[in-house]
Amino acid sequence: MKIKCLLVDDEPLAISLMQNHISKLDYFEVAGTCPNALKAAEMLRTTAVDLLFLDIKMPQITGIDFLKTLKNPPAVIFTTAYREYALESYELDIIDYLLKPITFDRFFKAVDRYMRISGPVNDKIITPAQEDFIYIKNGPKFNKIDIQSILYIESVKDYIVVHKKEGVKFTAKYKISDIEVELQDKGFLRIHRSFIINLKNITAFTAYDVEFGNIEIPIGASYKEYVFKILKSN
Repeated sequence: MKIKCLLVDDEPLAISLMQNHISKLDYFEVAGTCPNALKAAEMLRTTAVDLLFLDIKMPQITGIDFLKTLKNPPAVIFTTAYREYALESYELDIIDYLLKPITFDRFFKAVDRYMRISGPVNDKIITPAQEDFIYIKNGPKFNKIDIQSILYIESVKDYIVVHKKEGVKFTAKYKISDIEVELQDKGFLRIHRSFIINLKNITAFTAYDVEFGNIEIPIGASYKEYVFKILKSN
C-alpha cells in the first residue's frame, strides 16, 4: 500500500519538482496537488492523505495558519523559501522544514524522517548512508571536503571561505545559500547572514556568539532566537 502525498504550493514549478522527487520512490504516490490552502481543505475532506507537503507563503491563507485549522492533520513537511518561519513551524510538530530549492537528497532525508516516525511500510525503503564529505566546485575542479574538519564557513562577497581545523582555509566562488542547502541535515547551522557553523566542533557559546577555541563568530540579530534554542538543545 502506497503512502499518499498531497502537494500544496502556489508555484507550478515547485509542484513539478516535488512530483519528480516523489516519482523516484516506489512506495509513495501523489494523491493530488493544490495551488492554495482553500483547495487543499476541500481535498482533505474527500481524499485520504498520509503526508502533506505544504508551502508556507501562499495567497489567502498561509500554510502555517492553514495547518492550525486542521483538527486531525496528516503528517506535514513544510516546503518554503523563507527560513524565518522555522521556529514557529517546529512548534506545530511537523516532520521537517525544507528550504527551496529542494534537492532530492534533502527531500529523501525528510521522507526518511517521516518513515522513522510513522514506521516503514516495506523493508525495501532503505536509508542511504550518511556521507561524511561534500564536494565544492571551484573552477573546473570538484574539491572533496571532510565535513568533520570544518569549523565554520564564512561568506566574503561572491566567495565562501571554509575554515578548517588547524587553521587550514579553502576559498571558492560559491554562494553561502547554496552551501547551506548542501549541508542541511549534516550538523551545520546558519547563525548569521555571513556564517554557517559546524555544531559538533564548537567549544562554547553565548546568546551573542559561538566559539571555536579562541575564535568568536557572531550570531546575527535576526537568527538569535532560533539559533540559541538549537544550541541549547544540541
